[in-house]
Amino acid sequence: MATKAPRSDAFSKKTTNRRGRNQHSSSFLIQKCVEIEALPALNDTPPDQQEALLLRKLQQCSIIFDFSDAMLDVKSKEVKRACLNELIEYISCDNSMTERVYPEVVQMVSQNLLRTLSPSDNVDYDPEEDEPTLELAWPHLQLVYEFFLRFLESVKFQPTIAKRYIDTKFVLHLLELFDSEDPRERDLLKTTLHRVYGKFLGLRGFIRKQVNNMFLRFVYESERLNGVSELLEMLGRIITGFVLPLKDEHKLFVQKVLLPLHIPVKSLSLYHAQNSVLVGTASQVRSWINL
Repeated sequence: MATKAPRSDAFSKKTTNRRGRNQHSSSFLIQKCVEIEALPALNDTPPDQQEALLLRKLQQCSIIFDFSDAMLDVKSKEVKRACLNELIEYISCDNSMTERVYPEVVQMVSQNLLRTLSPSDNVDYDPEEDEPTLELAWPHLQLVYEFFLRFLESVKFQPTIAKRYIDTKFVLHLLELFDSEDPRERDLLKTTLHRVYGKFLGLRGFIRKQVNNMFLRFVYESERLNGVSELLEMLGRIITGFVLPLKDEHKLFVQKVLLPLHIPVKSLSLYHAQNSVLVGTASQVRSWINL
């Protein structure tokens, strides 16, 4: 069924048998008997009417479908999939976007992506032994991620307008998704967060602080974070962008966060490759600050 949600935000090896790959869908509020019909194509619409149609399509794509039953809302799911593909093509052509478009884009992205992750089907989940649980709604989620990335990368994108809607609350919800078991989602999240970091200077310090907190909890408390390798890759890109002389904040970032990540933890093997790259980068940074 469908709903339009309310507006929003091991080094040790197990001896158990390897579990098969599971699929589940994140938690959504479901409203019964909602159907959508295909709207006219944007390219077939007069230019002076395209923005109004674009807004309608964004609102249509904010409707969430239940993927736990493959037989439910088959036609409407396909209409949304086709609409998302059309939006990706439209935004990739660098069409102009007025301020009216920005809140609708962020709203649509938030409705689809910034959701509550379902608890793991396996409380003893071991990434080294068990297959990840894949997101059933991925046919739509992947397209929403791709659309949002094209939106951020558009030459017509205006950060001064977007920052009113892409704020700290949005970023916090985005970071929570790094605990998704689905590696496909974490890979796109890594790129998405890095684009947000690059586009919004005012959010950079906040993003670094929140990632710092995530890694500190990982190292000293839980030792569990599904997206540790993806976050490490993003951190590697960030610290190579530090300029000399380093700010005190950046020095503390290296000393208090990056270096402690090198201490042995039971899940170190899960991000060994990414950690090796980060170690090399951190070693260079360490020489900069004479650690």
